[in-house]
Amino acid sequence: MPETLVVLPAPAIQRALNRIAHEIAERNETSTEVVLVGIPVGGDVLALRLSAILSEIWRQPVPVGILDVTLYRDDLGGRIAPAVRPTVMPFDVTGKTVVLVDDVLFSGRTTRAAMDAINDFGRPKKIQLAVLVDRGHRELPIKADFVGKNIPTALSEKIRVRLEVPGRADEVVLEK
Repeated sequence: MPETLVVLPAPAIQRALNRIAHEIAERNETSTEVVLVGIPVGGDVLALRLSAILSEIWRQPVPVGILDVTLYRDDLGGRIAPAVRPTVMPFDVTGKTVVLVDDVLFSGRTTRAAMDAINDFGRPKKIQLAVLVDRGHRELPIKADFVGKNIPTALSEKIRVRLEVPGRADEVVLEK
């Protein structure tokens, strides 16, 4: 069994989300142009939480979509039937500032796939990236605009973001 270390307990996750939301609000003056798009699994839950915080800051609802990027990935390898989740985009992204939300930024491949997928829904004004954890090890030239915490890791280590798990507080865990 791998050794685990809690690197972000629930209160730290909430502080990081509050900070990210305020940074999004500061960088995007026209709140009606901002939409959040969460990438499952993890980014979708975080996008909903960020939407709630931003709705309080801007005093208006912030739309949230969920974007499955499985079929846009270039690293599916030999998987015969990848697990595909539903995509829910209840708005037009054309002319909007799309904030992609993911739990962990690692190689950058998920983000690249998400940007390709977003273009199938329209042409956004701009795309920004918000992540709870940036662990480094980029394979593509992708950098997050909003980061909850930078956690440098070894390639052999894993980051697990545990949100909304029954009977357990939210946490981010490093597995060695």
